Amino acid sequence: MNSSILRTMARLLASLLLMASLYLLWRGHNAPGGGFAGGIMAAAAFVLVAVAFEPMAGWRATRVSPLVLIPLGLAIALASAFAGAAAGDGFMAGQWISVDVGGEEVKLGTPLLFDVGVYLVVIGVALAVIIPLMGEEE
Repeated sequence: MNSSILRTMARLLASLLLMASLYLLWRGHNAPGGGFAGGIMAAAAFVLVAVAFEPMAGWRATRVSPLVLIPLGLAIALASAFAGAAAGDGFMAGQWISVDVGGEEVKLGTPLLFDVGVYLVVIGVALAVIIPLMGEEE
């Protein structure tokens, strides 16, 4: 598509979509959202870039090939699942640590790590399916 308005707005909207996807990822284990919803929103941002510029622009915008994101996300999700077993609490049992961030204690756990893995897998699968389909018309 050759529209300067679409290209300009795509840059802005893609950035906003990526920030919103990270917010959904962060809040997901305590509120609606999570890795799947955040990943779909991030994939939508990259698809928007692909529509506005060219199909491979969305692929390149990820900085890492979507085909690498899939096994990386699976490895992260599996590592978070086995962390509970390694600690002797059972498979997929949540493990938590507290981190001091600016004087405030923030709890980080394996559920967030699992969500990060799902986030990466969803982005990788969505882009690996959608972007090649966009290029078939040419």
